[in-house]
Amino acid sequence: MKSPFSLAAFAGVLLSLPLGLVALAQAQVHGPITAPRLPPLLIVRDAAKPIELESARVDGEVAGGLARTSIELVFRNPNARVLEGELQFPLRDGQQVAGFALDIDGVLRPAVPVPKAKGRQVFETIERRGVDPALLEQTAGNQFKLRIYPIPAQGTRRVRLELSESLSRHDGEWKYELPLAFAAQARHFDLAIRAAQKPKVEGLASGVQIGSRGGRYTVSLNQPPVGNALSLSIPASATARAYTQDVAGERYFLAEVPVEGARQARALPKSIGLLWDSSASGRKRDNASELALLDRYFRAAGTVQVSLIRLRDRAEPARSFAVSGGDWSALRRELQSTVYDGATDPGGWEAQAGIEEYLVVSDGLFNYGKRSFPKLLPRQRLYALNSAGASGDGARLSALAQANGGRLISWQRAGELDRAADALLNEGPRLLGVSALGASEVVADSPFADGGLLRIAGRLSDAKAQLTLRLRDGRGEREQTVAVDAGSDASGFPAGLWARYSIAALQADPDLNRAAIARLGQRFGIVTAETSLIVLDDIADYVRYDIAPPDRLDEFNRLKTRQAAELDGARKANLDRVADMYQQRLDWWQRDWPKNAPPKPADELKLSLARQSGEERSQHAYAMAMAPPPPPAPMAEAAPIAADATTLDSVEIAGGMVADAAASEAKDAPGSNVGARARINLQPWQPDSPYARRLRQASADQVYAIYLDERDSNAGSTAFYLDVADVLSEKGERDLALRVLSNLAEMDLENRHILRVLGYRLMQAGQPALAVPVLQQVLRLAEEEPQSFRDLGLAYAANGQYQQAVDSLYEVALRDWDQRFPGIEEIALAELNAIAAAHPGQVDTRRIDPRLSRNLPLDLRVVLSWDSDNSDMDLWVTDPNGEKCFYSHKLTYQGGRITNDFTGGYGPEEFSLRKAKPGKYKVEANFYGDRQQLVTGATTLSLWLSTGFGGQRQNDQRVTLRLKDQKEVVLVGEFEVK
Repeated sequence: MKSPFSLAAFAGVLLSLPLGLVALAQAQVHGPITAPRLPPLLIVRDAAKPIELESARVDGEVAGGLARTSIELVFRNPNARVLEGELQFPLRDGQQVAGFALDIDGVLRPAVPVPKAKGRQVFETIERRGVDPALLEQTAGNQFKLRIYPIPAQGTRRVRLELSESLSRHDGEWKYELPLAFAAQARHFDLAIRAAQKPKVEGLASGVQIGSRGGRYTVSLNQPPVGNALSLSIPASATARAYTQDVAGERYFLAEVPVEGARQARALPKSIGLLWDSSASGRKRDNASELALLDRYFRAAGTVQVSLIRLRDRAEPARSFAVSGGDWSALRRELQSTVYDGATDPGGWEAQAGIEEYLVVSDGLFNYGKRSFPKLLPRQRLYALNSAGASGDGARLSALAQANGGRLISWQRAGELDRAADALLNEGPRLLGVSALGASEVVADSPFADGGLLRIAGRLSDAKAQLTLRLRDGRGEREQTVAVDAGSDASGFPAGLWARYSIAALQADPDLNRAAIARLGQRFGIVTAETSLIVLDDIADYVRYDIAPPDRLDEFNRLKTRQAAELDGARKANLDRVADMYQQRLDWWQRDWPKNAPPKPADELKLSLARQSGEERSQHAYAMAMAPPPPPAPMAEAAPIAADATTLDSVEIAGGMVADAAASEAKDAPGSNVGARARINLQPWQPDSPYARRLRQASADQVYAIYLDERDSNAGSTAFYLDVADVLSEKGERDLALRVLSNLAEMDLENRHILRVLGYRLMQAGQPALAVPVLQQVLRLAEEEPQSFRDLGLAYAANGQYQQAVDSLYEVALRDWDQRFPGIEEIALAELNAIAAAHPGQVDTRRIDPRLSRNLPLDLRVVLSWDSDNSDMDLWVTDPNGEKCFYSHKLTYQGGRITNDFTGGYGPEEFSLRKAKPGKYKVEANFYGDRQQLVTGATTLSLWLSTGFGGQRQNDQRVTLRLKDQKEVVLVGEFEVK
């Protein structure tokens, strides 16, 4: 498979593209003072020659204070190989992706909305077939990712991105700004901006022409202007204006309402709670300007009591500071000493009575723990301060603040501090509520009339409607009425803006409102945290994945009807297949396997059969497996195994399973007493990097400081954080180890591979309560992968949520998975039945097919999983006979059994032995090969070793390690059975 990478020219072109598109609207749609964004995150790999920008075309339409911009780009790939393009970029508050299109057979095909998890699944599945998908999704906050495949060798690809936005209003004019640096290298360039009022060109803009026709004006340009930017001022109406739009039998309206009112200093509190986001992403904020803004705040407040709470992977205890006469020097020194590290859990603290106002200083990227912001007490206000601009989640911060009587203050440059301070310290006209006659579901984009303007949207139920706005300003409360006529100017904006305003109001608790956000995004084609946009190549793919196409709907519906009948039969056939698979496991389990010496290895008949079948690899493997038993000390080749290892890699998780209650299996049942006569010894695994050696050689009180010293040199390495967490844990610094480990949640927005590794390590560290929300997110990101359900089910079980565990594991058995995951149902069912047998009074198993409901205890069990897709890791277990059980020798003489070989990524692979003869069982892992770029610089393996699995004395140990090179073999440990 191809290694995904971002195109070099895509970098140069689209690097500035979002900057320009965002700057089109210097609007404050949700009330904050907005900021310029950071450049898009781009990764470029393997491009021998940069992709060329053949042409760039910009079309814009301005209607009142609304603008829609379309940017069409044609890329040429001069390389001799097909390439994949991936771009991550931010948009700021006030912008909305209105559309996306990709050329298919020379014709631009519009994207259609799709649930986010499904969109990613479909894209990656189709990409493996080498067909033409494109996917635009929101990752976190206002970050977006565009994925395109393929960019043909020696060919071109055309892309069109459309954005709608609300323009800012200053001094009676709309401001329309469009940086054009992205088009500087285009061979051909063309721009046309249309408006009903005559625009005025600001600044340097040579070559700009303004023409008029039919009462409309067009700004045109055929080459990027000097300064690579275009700035226009367009006269704004001094009276309220309304626009309407008909969608699916509903008529939506948008009203732009100029509001006048006095501004005055707001009454500041005498006691505040300061919530300081001290997570690793805080290093990207403008901390100096945050302190400068607080300077102004405390000078205005005078004397005030401050309760400081730091937010990281867990909230730190509150600390009290007294500010007198505006002197907050002690608190300022404390904030300046902040070490920004770890993920961000917004919870873990409670609102305290006596505090009048909370200030949360954060980027809003809540990515750890339950992610739920605590409920404030009545009359407590919340103001959110965000210096990260579009790199943060301004929508969530704004919704949180407005829901608690405050607002979001967002900025990034020091030059914007005057505006930020004005918004924090003063109050202008504020919308307290809207009542409507002849309209329903009325929602405002913001309660704050920044720029002297409010925008309100809703649905018309009569031909004429009247809105009554209740306002408050420095002179008190008052009302203002606005008339909306169904015959108002037609526009393409109202429905989408109504949906976006509605979504924004739900962002205060996006997890709680996930379904509502998804419905709105799907219905109106809005890219959200729950909805993406996708383009597919063939109508058959739209049918196969149940995605409504942009056209050919009659054909789509006809094919869907035919497919539905086929799916009903397929579901039953799949359940029958899984039942047959589990019956084979039961047949193996019930067989009485010999425990005497095995036959001689020179089994000519088996070797002959192997030769006849042409399975050369299998023949070699069998010969290896049947090699004579090793000398008495077979483990001497490897480093000594520490039976009482205490590193993070050998944390023991005690089991609580009980044996199957079936009386016929109670006597001498596997797992009934093996825990008393067997033990697990793990081989401590240690990385050999220079920083790892430096950390291990340091004293416990120096390790964290050394980590901070090394961090900037290894900030992009997942392995670095894993290694540091191991060393800190070894040296007894468990809380710091968990903090460092939590950085994985901050590294790459919504990277399921990294999050899966984080979940594994939290489970290994005995923190299932932290692992559960991480693995819940993995499931949301990758519902198409059965490992997502299995991993979460095991975390539920470790956290005492047994019913959820059984339900999640049963999904693995019920669903029809990609052929890359052969036999995973059997492993999940074994785990499900062991959990159900251990907790009979706490688990309802009535929905489970009786053919799949039976606990099969084992003496020994090993399960291998790994983090990299499209890769092949192998589990090897060598028994006391010297017989190795692995992918080509799946069944040993004494009944050792290994499940199907996973060659396409993740695993799991399971070794099982019902009754173990005395002796040592060596467990190894082998890196057979991979076809993808690895997320940690190596493949992270997770192994779960159990004695007495499914019995009364189940004992578990988990270990994670990394393999970097193909054919690398590592000793994991051994079972020793007395």
